[in-house]
Amino acid sequence: MNKPRKSIAFNDAALKLVVCALIAISTAAMSTECSAQSFSNVSTSEPVTGFEVPARTASATNSTISGQVVTTGAAGAGQSVSASGQSAVAGAASASKRLFDVLRSGGVLMIPIGICSFILVVFIFERMISLRKARIIPGPFSTRFLDQLENGDLDRSSALSLCEKNNSPIAHVFAAGIQKWGRSSVEVEQAVLDEGERTSTRLRSYLRLINGVATVCPLLGMLGTVLGMIHAFDAIATVDPTMGDPKTVIATGISQALLTTAAGMTVAIPALIAYLFFSSRADKHVMEIDRLGMKVVNLISAEALSTKRTRTTSNKITKTAKKAA
Repeated sequence: MNKPRKSIAFNDAALKLVVCALIAISTAAMSTECSAQSFSNVSTSEPVTGFEVPARTASATNSTISGQVVTTGAAGAGQSVSASGQSAVAGAASASKRLFDVLRSGGVLMIPIGICSFILVVFIFERMISLRKARIIPGPFSTRFLDQLENGDLDRSSALSLCEKNNSPIAHVFAAGIQKWGRSSVEVEQAVLDEGERTSTRLRSYLRLINGVATVCPLLGMLGTVLGMIHAFDAIATVDPTMGDPKTVIATGISQALLTTAAGMTVAIPALIAYLFFSSRADKHVMEIDRLGMKVVNLISAEALSTKRTRTTSNKITKTAKKAA
C-alpha cells in the first residue's frame, strides 16, 4: 500500500513551515546584529553641568545647593544607565561579530558543515512531527476497532470503511488483514506482516539522512584539520622571517584545523543522538503495530471464525437445554 496523500501533504506542510521559521529566525538575527552595530557606532556627548550660587541668604544658598546636588545626582544616574545600556549593546554586537569571525576563519569547509547543520535541524523537526504516537497508533481508534471485532459488531465492508476513514499507519495494517477476512491464519498473518514491513520502512524514512549527517560531519572536520596542518607546515617552509612573524601564519593554519574539527563534532554529536532517539521510537511503534496486527489475525482468520461459530452454537444449545429442563 502506498503512502497516503494526506500524510505526504502533512509532511510537506511541516517541512515548509520549518524552513520558513528558520529563514525568519536568520533574518531577525541579521537585523539584530546590524542594529546592534549601528547603536555601538553612535557617539555620545557628555552633558556639561554648571551652576552659580547666589549670595543672598544662608537658607537660599542651602536650598539651591541641595537642589543642584539632586539634579547632578540624577544626571549622573542617567548617564550611568545610558552607559551600561550602550555597553550591553556593544557587547552583544562584538560577541556576534566574534562568532562570525570564528566561523569565517574556519575555512571553506565550514560551508558544507553549516549546510549539514541546517539539514539536520529541518529533518529533526520533521521526524518529531511524523513519529508522534497519536499519529501512528491512535489509541481510541485501535481500542474501539478491536473491541468491535471481538464482539462481532463489524463485518468485512464496515471494518474496511473504518480503516479508510482513519487513514493512519495502524489502520493500513488492519485493512491489509481485513482484506483477507475468512482466509487461513497463515494468509492473514502474511498480509499483516507485509503491510507492517512497508509501514516500518515509512517510519524510518529520513533516518538514514540524519545518520549520514552524523557520519559526514566528523570527516569534514578531519579534512579541515588536514588542510589546516598542511597550511601550517607550508607556512613554516616558505615564510620569510624578515618579511613578518612566521608564528602568525602557523597559528592561523592550526586555528583553522581546530575550528573545523570542533564544528564537525558539534554537528555530528546531536545528529547521532537524534538518530538513536528516532530509531528507538520507530522500533517501539513497529513492535506495537505488530502486536495489534496479531490480535486482528486471531479475530478474523478462518480458524478464529470457526471457533467463534462453534462456541456460539454450543452456547445456544446449552441455553435451549436449560430452558427445556
